[in-house]
Amino acid sequence: MKNWLKSLLLISVLINVQVAQAIEEYTVKQSRFSVGETLDRLEVVLKEKGVIIFSRIFHSLGAKKENIPMRPTQLLIFGKPKVGSPLINENPLVALDLPMKVLAWQDEKGQTWLAYLNPAELQKRHNIQNVELINKMKGALNKLTNKALGYK
Repeated sequence: MKNWLKSLLLISVLINVQVAQAIEEYTVKQSRFSVGETLDRLEVVLKEKGVIIFSRIFHSLGAKKENIPMRPTQLLIFGKPKVGSPLINENPLVALDLPMKVLAWQDEKGQTWLAYLNPAELQKRHNIQNVELINKMKGALNKLTNKALGYK
């Protein structure tokens, strides 16, 4: 019985560590707006800063066309070559994660969330040495998403 409990405890600890690591990969913020309005607001903020909007994917609309139930879920793809190009020059594989993406979705309780890949994770995944640029990205993403969400 003791071995079984020890095994269960060990498995629980390992699962919690993996979940915590996965959460650190992404920055997740609560939005008081709908999914659509959240990304509409973010688009406005990004365009004001000269950021290029490459695409907006309406995942829930695609699911609906296939008769698959899905709560509102949208992805905004955007970037600024001035920022992304030096990173891609440093390691072409970073282009698998760039341009940046922000996901907005509604959970089962009706709450809207916004998430994006933490630039520190981008640095870690691709062994990026340009820490200054990564820190600027991190600060800019935080500031721009906070502005779109109406945070101070």
